[in-house]
Amino acid sequence: MSAIDSLPPLREVIARHDLSAKKALGQNFILDLNLTARIARLAGDLSGADVLEVGPGPGGLTRGLLAMGARRVLAVEKDPRCLPALAEIAAAYPGRLEVLQGDALAVDALARLTPPIRIVANLPYNVGTELLVRWLTPPVWPPVWASLTLMFQREVAERIVARPGDDAYGRLALLAQWRCDAQIVLSLPPEAFTPPPKVHSAVVHLTALPAPRYPADPLVLNRVVAAAFNQRRKMLRSALRGIAPDIEGLLEAAGIKPTARAEEIGLEQFCALARLLQG
Repeated sequence: MSAIDSLPPLREVIARHDLSAKKALGQNFILDLNLTARIARLAGDLSGADVLEVGPGPGGLTRGLLAMGARRVLAVEKDPRCLPALAEIAAAYPGRLEVLQGDALAVDALARLTPPIRIVANLPYNVGTELLVRWLTPPVWPPVWASLTLMFQREVAERIVARPGDDAYGRLALLAQWRCDAQIVLSLPPEAFTPPPKVHSAVVHLTALPAPRYPADPLVLNRVVAAAFNQRRKMLRSALRGIAPDIEGLLEAAGIKPTARAEEIGLEQFCALARLLQG
């Protein structure tokens, strides 16, 4: 018996269903059910929430979410080998787990859930950043989800929470922090996974703000930030020359030195520049 439910230990489940992790699917499993329950608790109160999980694998985090009281879990799994193990969990938690086989990049899983919605996942490394960007850029804000609690490579996690002047500061930090409060809530060594990845990992918790931190048109802001960081070693007056012919004057009007570089500029200043460009 595990520490969180009456189902067998994950190591036994993996052996019985021959679920060796596949590198091509970005799979690294957490076998410690006390740790998966801890990650579930970091997502906040789940008792009245629907939860979306991507890449459940043999179901370690799935069991943590259900044991911590999630109203309902929708688990999207690409690997058909994992379905029998997940079916056993669904049987142990009647009516609370739905498993959807498919590619999370190709299905609209959120449309199947009822708010409040939390997204909690040990994301496959090969699709984690793309999924995050999609969740951060819905057509309408605030989004249907209330929070994201996601496992990434430590390097990606640091990019999400980075501040101006940090080596990791860039487009991902601005995108996340414009509309969310973001913090690293747990760090994990390679040994926490089977098989151990070559990198450290971290869990990031993002809470959706009711409105963006500063007003700006998302398309204009994204265009400015992309141009600035695509040539991050250049002064902004050079990196943004293609954005507007009078870019130096606009930079100064936004309180930005034209000779500054992208990694020196904060979110508020980028938003001010976006508003001026839109005007």
